[in-house]
Amino acid sequence: MRKASLIHFARQLQVIKSSSSHPRSFSSSPSSNKLFVAGLSWSVDEKSLKEAFSSFGEVSEVRIMYDKDSGRSRGFGFVNFSREDEATSAKDAMDGKAFLGRPLKVSFALDKVYREPVTTRHSNMGTTFTRSR
Repeated sequence: MRKASLIHFARQLQVIKSSSSHPRSFSSSPSSNKLFVAGLSWSVDEKSLKEAFSSFGEVSEVRIMYDKDSGRSRGFGFVNFSREDEATSAKDAMDGKAFLGRPLKVSFALDKVYREPVTTRHSNMGTTFTRSR
């Protein structure tokens, strides 16, 4: 790709990035009530994970992510608390602790970032990438 094309492409990305006002766009800032829990054993289910975290406060939701083909746990999940202080104390206490023989990695979950689809356009000038509006 020529240097001018690269500069043009970089400018397009900056414009797209700065003008992202898509209604479903979220920042990837940490959620203060939702914890990301990694290092889960395959034998952990949502009930046992809720029991492990409920001593720190009211757990409003627990989700373990499963592989769609095998149905087996992917080794991570999310725990939602009713209050921020409960989530903070659970994170501080459970990060690095062994749970069913495996050490947990616990951090605040990031909000999911929804992005607009990227479309490509081919021409004799090369390929350009643009976001749909």
